[in-house]
This record gives sequence, C-alpha cells and structure tokens, in this order.
Amino acid sequence: MEETAADRIEKQLRSVFPEGTIARVQVLGYGDDPEVEPGDTAVRVYIPRSDRPEGEEADEEIVSTFEEANRRLIKKVREILPRFIGWVEFRADSPSGAVRSHGPVLRIGGRAGRAKALDEVSEELTPVMTRLGPADLATVDTLITAGIANSRAEVLRWTVGRIRENPAYAQLQERVHEIDELKAQF
Repeated sequence: MEETAADRIEKQLRSVFPEGTIARVQVLGYGDDPEVEPGDTAVRVYIPRSDRPEGEEADEEIVSTFEEANRRLIKKVREILPRFIGWVEFRADSPSGAVRSHGPVLRIGGRAGRAKALDEVSEELTPVMTRLGPADLATVDTLITAGIANSRAEVLRWTVGRIRENPAYAQLQERVHEIDELKAQF
C-alpha cells in the first residue's frame, strides 16, 4: 500500500512527540474546513483526553498542560513539516471524534508563507474578522484560485479598494461628511 502525503505528514509530526502524546492527526486541504484557504494545507493534532470529562474548562486544561510540557517540541514542528503547511492546531480530542468549532486551541503558523506577505504592505493594517455564507465564500475562493489575490484577507482588501475607486464612493464620503457636520450642530 502506497503512503499518501497525509500519511507522511502525520508520521513526521508524530516523530517529534513521545509515544501516546497525540491521539490522532487530521491533515486538512481546501474544502475540508472553512478555515483552509485555496492552495493551503493545515494540520489538526488531537491531544488525548486521558479520561478527563468533555467541556471547555477541561479542554483548556488539556491544551495548556500539553503546551507547557511540549513547548520545545511544538517549536520543532514548524521546522520539520513542509513549508506548504499553513498552520498546525493542537486541541483536545473529542470522545465522539467530532470536531467542535469552538473551544481552546493552540495554533502555530499562519499566512506568512503566502506569495505576498502582509509585511510587504507599506500601510498599517487593522485586522477585521467577518463571516461569509457559502456563496460569498465561493466567490472569494474563486478570486484566489484565479490569481486575483493570494488569500481571503487580500481578496477583501482588493474588493474594498475597487469600491474606493468608484466615483459614487467620493460622493458618498461627501454626504457622510455633511451628516457629521449636521450632527455636530446638535
């Protein structure tokens, strides 16, 4: 049986930690999880519960204890995994094996490996979080796949820039300024 890329990544990751430290590993590609962008690969590492109850408080303790005990090894993970891995997330395993979208996690890595890193942008940027429905997410991801942008954040910056270039936007700004002046008179 041929070893898949996901199997190799899991094997590399498990080789860093002592036996029994990791319950399971999930290698995620685009479409497997909404947080994985086109062209990205991510890894979720599940930490054994060791008969501890399920719940946010217990999960927080599991993740915190894992981080304290394995801080040096966690840093090594970024060195041994392929560069195309966007992020690695450590979370408490669920007895049912289900992935919960909430709860404490330890995440290493991010978007710095993209073709156009954020530090290449000369102006100061403010992070903004948004939730998109399936149609909007598909639109954003199509723009990434087409090469218009390299990440979801970059697509949204690009889109706002296009709006700013529209002559109607200048008129809108003027009206907002007029409204602000009227409010100040009260």
